Amino acid sequence: MGPSSARCQRTPWRPDPSPPQAGCVTDHQFGRFGISTGLDSSPHSLEAAQAAEALGYPAIWLSGGPLPGLQTITDLIGATNTIKLVTGILAIVTYPAADVAATYAALESTAPGRFTAGLGGAHGPRPVERLTAYLEELEVPVDRRVLAALGPRMLELAREQTAGAFPFLITPAYTATAREALGPDKLLAVSHLVVLETDADKARAIARETISFFPTIPGYAASFERQGFSKADQAELPDHMVDALTAWGTPADIKAKLTEHLTAGADHVAINVITGVTGPQPIAQWQALAPVLLT
Repeated sequence: MGPSSARCQRTPWRPDPSPPQAGCVTDHQFGRFGISTGLDSSPHSLEAAQAAEALGYPAIWLSGGPLPGLQTITDLIGATNTIKLVTGILAIVTYPAADVAATYAALESTAPGRFTAGLGGAHGPRPVERLTAYLEELEVPVDRRVLAALGPRMLELAREQTAGAFPFLITPAYTATAREALGPDKLLAVSHLVVLETDADKARAIARETISFFPTIPGYAASFERQGFSKADQAELPDHMVDALTAWGTPADIKAKLTEHLTAGADHVAINVITGVTGPQPIAQWQALAPVLLT
């Protein structure tokens, strides 16, 4: 998957979209729904990636925190055949641009089109300037890198210097804002929490535990405020905030919630399935959701 020969003019999502125009080549074939999860190079992780591919998911977004190193990307691509791997995200304070470029070049020679570098994690002062300098150094094509952009300045940088944005913990209303900031021809992939649980109290408790950490991160706290969640909301995580940031219920309920992002302007939604249990990959949940999400 190289640079486009022609940009595709984006149109709002419909359940049965018309085929692309003749001669129009999309930059990223991620499909409407993919998976966001943390994997390493262990046999269990490799098997999970193989299971996701067998179920028909077109892409896995690799959570940056659990990623032990760039070798894991190579190992996961080597263990699978066609599924695309995107880092969601690589923290630029941890991974030098030269190392990311070398990994990209090696994978492009053996498995072309299957790796896209998702970047972020510019913690501390002047994050936009730090990311800008990193992107200028990074020898990876513009259309094969995305940013974990939340705020307006990061979205502007994503529009100017990358293929698009990969925000997390945003509402469909904010997806519409992000689409407007990016313009019609940039990738907008949203990571959204999913709990396959119909009991409201149980589902919200699982989601609340995961969300509770993020208001302590300045960038996410600012993002929540932009979305209308007050400091009190961030401290208490009331039901309306949890419900806005999480899709829970039956597979059909979850698809309906996720589809709101597509209607609002997202090209792709990566499901971040949480179960309240740390460790095992949620393969059973991926399997239960696949017939609904991938048809």
